[in-house]
Amino acid sequence: MTRYFGVGALSVIVSLMTIWAALAIYYSNLPGEYSRLGLATLMVLASLAAFIFLPRRRRTLVWFLVVFAGIVVWWTTIPASNTRHWEREVGREPYATIEGNSITIHDIRDFRYRTEKDFDAVYYDKTFDLTKLDSADLIAVYWMGDAIAHIMITFGFQGKDFITFSIETRKEQGEEYSTIKGFFKQYELIYVVGDERDLIRVRTDYRKPQEDVYLYRLRGGPKRVREVFMAYIRQINAMKQKAEWYNTLTTNCTTSIIGLMRITGGRVGYDWKVLLSGYTPLYAYEFGALDTRIPFEELRRRSYINPRAHAIGNDPEFSRKIREGLPLMDRTGRQQAEEVSRVLGLPYATKVQ
Repeated sequence: MTRYFGVGALSVIVSLMTIWAALAIYYSNLPGEYSRLGLATLMVLASLAAFIFLPRRRRTLVWFLVVFAGIVVWWTTIPASNTRHWEREVGREPYATIEGNSITIHDIRDFRYRTEKDFDAVYYDKTFDLTKLDSADLIAVYWMGDAIAHIMITFGFQGKDFITFSIETRKEQGEEYSTIKGFFKQYELIYVVGDERDLIRVRTDYRKPQEDVYLYRLRGGPKRVREVFMAYIRQINAMKQKAEWYNTLTTNCTTSIIGLMRITGGRVGYDWKVLLSGYTPLYAYEFGALDTRIPFEELRRRSYINPRAHAIGNDPEFSRKIREGLPLMDRTGRQQAEEVSRVLGLPYATKVQ
């Protein structure tokens, strides 16, 4: 019985390895779609033949592992690039220059839309005073039910200036997104740094159908907020120098979850909500990272910003006005963190700096 179980388990493992190798070959940078398809098919057929017809299974397994290891080594060397024919929305890589507490971010996106695909591609540079950075907000965007969302983080500077980071796939012209292809180095990664009038309003006003956007204030003191902000700054500078791959599972917009947990002084635990990005706000709420003085459903309802985004339009005061009356938005930094800690009596919250 044990022998049959072992053989069955080995067969499953080998099958999964074969499928991965075949897909890695097919979705690779090798020239010619038919050539890639032929090599991927050959990989599958060779694995089947080896384990069905050859009598010396142990030797066959060794050879299979050698071939598989070779494919893995080759696949890991496929380089990402910053020089392709990109879609206009992701045409520039932002970067920053640092002079003490002055952080100048270059190529901040601020598109002027007529429709989702008809816009003027406007960028600007802006200098931020790190000593004035005192808040961080979570933006959750929904377009296909509650389970899947796009997550963005906005950093606030004393309620006057705001800058948003959005982790996205960097698609080439004419390229369509595929979840499966996202596992196999088909898309580069980009951190879009943008004005909220662009990154929020393109989703609430111009995409058809419109997407549902929620804005939540994160609990966390200025020190932690600044640490996470600088981590983002270092990341965009690193990616300006060396491109990185997007991955459907490991390197995507939900990477922001790690950042928001760091803002509140916590760690990402093992929870199914981490894998389903749409439940990121609920996960953050249960962790104590949002305003837990009110039930989550009420917080979610009050954090829905589509109607006010429509009303405010392209007002230069968009970021300030969009926050008026939202939970915790009248508190920043240590003040709001200490207030929530006092109300809730959360032990860990006293450690927020």
